[in-house]
Parts: sequence; structure tokens; C-alpha cells
Amino acid sequence: MKTTQRLAISAITAALTLGMIGCSGMSQRDQSTAAGAGIGAVGGAILTGGSPLGVVGGAAVGGVIGNQVGK
Repeated sequence: MKTTQRLAISAITAALTLGMIGCSGMSQRDQSTAAGAGIGAVGGAILTGGSPLGVVGGAAVGGVIGNQVGK
């Protein structure tokens, strides 16, 4: 179980890292939203033990917070 969780977190981290490469043409607010969603997804995965609902929920909450911070 821990191996699966570590693999999921590593995959999410790699996807976020690769996704952030494409952020160079984005506005500051868009970048904050994307970063917040990524951080929220990782946080949701950690807090819920890798639950898909936790990952999606964390990404949604993180995206909203990042959007508001980027104003």
C-alpha cells in the first residue's frame, strides 16, 4: 500500500513539474491558480492516503485559493 501511495505522489509531482514548464506564457493569476491546484492535489493525496476524491478536492480548493492570491 505504501509503495502505491509513493508511486502516486511521485507521478503527481512529475506531472506538475512538467506542467509548470508550459506556464511561461500565462498571466501571474493563471500561474497562481495552476500552482495552487498542484499543491492542493498533492496535499489532498497526502491527507487522504491517495484517494482520488481527495486529490480532486485538494486540487479544486488549491486552485481557488491560488486564483484569489494571484489577484
